[in-house]
Amino acid sequence: MTYVQGFLAPVKTSKKADYVEIAQRSWALFKEYGALSTCEAWGDSVPDGEVTSFPMAVKKEADETVVFSWIVWPDKETYDAAFLKMQGDPRWEEAMPNANEVFNMKRMIFGGFEPIFQDVPD
Repeated sequence: MTYVQGFLAPVKTSKKADYVEIAQRSWALFKEYGALSTCEAWGDSVPDGEVTSFPMAVKKEADETVVFSWIVWPDKETYDAAFLKMQGDPRWEEAMPNANEVFNMKRMIFGGFEPIFQDVPD
């Protein structure tokens, strides 16, 4: 069964185009590592919560937008192997040259998930 790596990040709203470029360059590397698909979703209906919410989770600031994204891997083994390869790959610096100006990686949330139900369109 597939394995899903999910991300939640606060991105400078004025840097949306820069974020898209980073996502596209990063996808080329993830795909090379064996990823099957990805989705980058720009928040447009992400309300603040009273107890918890996406904006609260990433400590979103007024000039930021929450981005929700995920990568689908063939299985956890492929993801684990890719994660090890990423650690020493210098191309990440090329893929994300100005990342700190675009989004705050310290407030990014990420994790790996084993699907328990999945419906894939024909």
